[in-house]
Amino acid sequence: MQNFLLSPEARDLPPIEVATMSEAQAYDMFCKIRWARTNGKPICPRCSSREYYPLTRRRKFKCKHCHHQFSVTSGSLFAGRKLAFRVLLYAISLFVGAGKGYSAIQLSHGIGVQYKTAFVLLHKIREALSDFQSSVEELVDEVEVDGAYFGGYVKPKNERKRRLDRRRKQYTSGKRLVVAVARERSGRTFATVAKREADAVLSIMSKVHGDATVFADEAAAWDDFHIWFLTYRINHAVSYADDGTSTNQAESFFSRIRRAEIGIYHHIAGAYLSAYAGELAWREDNRRVGSRSRLEFALSLALLHPVSRTWKGYWQRRSAV
Repeated sequence: MQNFLLSPEARDLPPIEVATMSEAQAYDMFCKIRWARTNGKPICPRCSSREYYPLTRRRKFKCKHCHHQFSVTSGSLFAGRKLAFRVLLYAISLFVGAGKGYSAIQLSHGIGVQYKTAFVLLHKIREALSDFQSSVEELVDEVEVDGAYFGGYVKPKNERKRRLDRRRKQYTSGKRLVVAVARERSGRTFATVAKREADAVLSIMSKVHGDATVFADEAAAWDDFHIWFLTYRINHAVSYADDGTSTNQAESFFSRIRRAEIGIYHHIAGAYLSAYAGELAWREDNRRVGSRSRLEFALSLALLHPVSRTWKGYWQRRSAV
């Protein structure tokens, strides 16, 4: 079977077409996605009225009922944006079109902005994707669960006699965390981050339907699944699959994170690991979706997401510390 990325459906809206859009075309796309129910006609975010006065010179609207002034990005992740609409659209197109992720330094060169601007922009989009993945409804049918550790790398000393055994807790950085995943076979993916696999069990259980069949490895953290679910285990010391019992789909997700960490992001540990895990879960679920649909999907999530309390004014807060 042909790889989806080689098919015409995968490139139905390549970034070059987005880059050559006019500002008016990009703005029209923002409006149609933000207000899809009215085909791009504004809806007041305060009182939901559809009657407005257009303030065309500033690309804003004034509600006839509550007199609130708003724009297409008001109350969204792009509130207060300074970049042109076509630049934002092109940046999102580049980001969602990359299979293993897209780095901020690469984006800064691609759209001609500072690294700080690209860094915050990508994390805002990543927050929208991650929050969407976290809101996934209960996983059904056959669900694979597994965990893998990321981050916490400590560079060894140059001289051999000064090197420490980094397997010991006192010599670690404390940033090593586990990404635990529950994944429907050929379906949706839910990822969460915890200190240990055992700490993620309750979060994983809350996302699995009671009638689902669970597949896990022999790690002790997954023993409690036998109480609530029909559970099959695979011993990886013996084989990776045995008569349909495997965690290969979960391992495929971890492989995507490993490739993103090694080849694109290089450092995804600590407080931001959950955001990267959510982003890559979204990529995994939409790996067979065309470029136009991915762009529209990501843009709609960003426009429907409230203002980010983490990333709004991020560099200003850091400068004040």
